Amino acid sequence: MFEIDLAKFRKYDKPGPRYTSYPTAPQFNENFKAEQFLDEIIKTNYGENLPDLSLYYHLPYCDTLCYFCGCNMIITRNRSRVSDYVKYIKKEMDLFRSYLLPDRKVSQLHWGGGTPTHLNPDEIADLASFINISFNFKDDSENSCEIDPRGLTKEHLEALRNNGFNRISMGVQDFNEKVQKYVNRIQPEDITRQTVQWVRELGFKSINLDLIYGLPFQTVDSFAETVEKIIDISPDRIAVFNYAHVPWMKKHMALIHQEDLPAPEIKLDILKTTIEQLTSAGYVFIGMDHFAKPEDDLAIALKEKKLYRNFQGYSTNADADLYAFGITGISQLQNIYAQNYKTEREYYKLLDEETLPTAKGYRLTEDDQIRRFVIMRLMCDFELNFAQVEEKFKINFKDYFSWGLKNLKEMEDDNLIEISNNGIKVKDMGRLLIRNIAMNFDGFIERKEDTAKYSRTV
Repeated sequence: MFEIDLAKFRKYDKPGPRYTSYPTAPQFNENFKAEQFLDEIIKTNYGENLPDLSLYYHLPYCDTLCYFCGCNMIITRNRSRVSDYVKYIKKEMDLFRSYLLPDRKVSQLHWGGGTPTHLNPDEIADLASFINISFNFKDDSENSCEIDPRGLTKEHLEALRNNGFNRISMGVQDFNEKVQKYVNRIQPEDITRQTVQWVRELGFKSINLDLIYGLPFQTVDSFAETVEKIIDISPDRIAVFNYAHVPWMKKHMALIHQEDLPAPEIKLDILKTTIEQLTSAGYVFIGMDHFAKPEDDLAIALKEKKLYRNFQGYSTNADADLYAFGITGISQLQNIYAQNYKTEREYYKLLDEETLPTAKGYRLTEDDQIRRFVIMRLMCDFELNFAQVEEKFKINFKDYFSWGLKNLKEMEDDNLIEISNNGIKVKDMGRLLIRNIAMNFDGFIERKEDTAKYSRTV
């Protein structure tokens, strides 16, 4: 049984990064130009043991607005707008491929959104076929797609499966009808179960279901009912996200009233109960907000210390170069991040000029590389070996990170972590606060940069 001391937990509730990258996206700047991204792409074509490719496609369109949504999405029912976007995605691919060594292998593909299945089955098949022709995929590549069961047909899933997709991820959020109605996402339980049945009939390797706690009118008991139903459905992976209410960043969130959200104490009780339910049902707590069955690749990667983290969250694909296509997409190479423009107009304009649609980015310094490695290993292994860091980067760990180690004393006293002369080990309850632990190795936070722009850690 996973035990949580709520009294200790509460005091660590503050804004902080999710560390899908380091440095995080707010540090990206417009001085980083497309030419710098292009130079880096070309550099990756040389050397021994070239890294695999991980491809991300941002398909931003949705049919209706979910009030809780924090994604970069566009609400539209204009089919020509969607088809135009697919044409430009292909144009971006063609431009990108002209700079990339043709025999680089793809080990991971992900379609995110928005709602990728807002594309109709023919559009899905067309885009997926174009990707398959354009790139060289490994036989065991992990190809995943986010779907929305509302309006979904079995033909959508057949189009994905017939074109190499083997993993599906789907939002559930909460089965409670009152919650669904308030956040404008009516998704009856039977639709979710029907979709899961289709996914299994078609032979997809894995299915992930997303839940969100902290939504309006949720209670410990009502959310526990949803979790029990999810356990009965038995997905391979479950993500349990903390709702981040940021109406100053996402204006539509103002449709959710602060007074209707569960109090912080109730949120913590919901989280505690959820973790106890899932771990009692046999799911492995991966870390932060992810759970998986023991035989799932994520659980195996955690055990073997091969877990990785990128803009899609926890992953098993540690050494690949991530290239993102579509508006807002963020590419991640060894030394740089590059983000595309956020509007269709700017994105189309650059591609019409045969230019990579890079709006901003970041080139990592040596200090960034050191801190990224430390934060990544803590987030993924839940332990850190000082000697490994010292050997890799030729530093004295305790001197280099004296500020962070001093701050961690309180967490050690609260039995969240164990610090020895050799390293750091994160205890079970500390995994829930891994963002807080990682923040002590963040150079921007050490320099007292504002963290208010981030979601709360609890």
